[in-house]
Amino acid sequence: MYKKDLVHSKKWVALLDQIQQSMGKRPKDVQGVLFLIGVQELGQGRRYFSKEEKQDLMHIAVCKLLSLAGYYELEGTDNDGWPHWKLVKKLPHFDLLEQEQLLKIQAIEYFEQEVFGHENNIV
Repeated sequence: MYKKDLVHSKKWVALLDQIQQSMGKRPKDVQGVLFLIGVQELGQGRRYFSKEEKQDLMHIAVCKLLSLAGYYELEGTDNDGWPHWKLVKKLPHFDLLEQEQLLKIQAIEYFEQEVFGHENNIV
């Protein structure tokens, strides 16, 4: 494992710890974190979501995270308040492991910048 990967791995565990402290429940995996980001970005609070809506929330989260890397841009919201994104830069080809790693790195950045604030950077 590269030193950079080890740093990201430690930050990921620290992020999961911080989420558990603030919410009382630890996400099991990347999908759990994506769901939380999707709910946050939707901005409608906690409520029941159908299976399809949960998939849409994860899509919102992926687009939001990849927007931090310049791949997507928020296009606007629909009549129900759901955000819609457009691809602005072609994504490079990633295998599944690389995709997950990129999403973890971007999730760490998201929580540092938009949830916990810069003064509470994830260790």
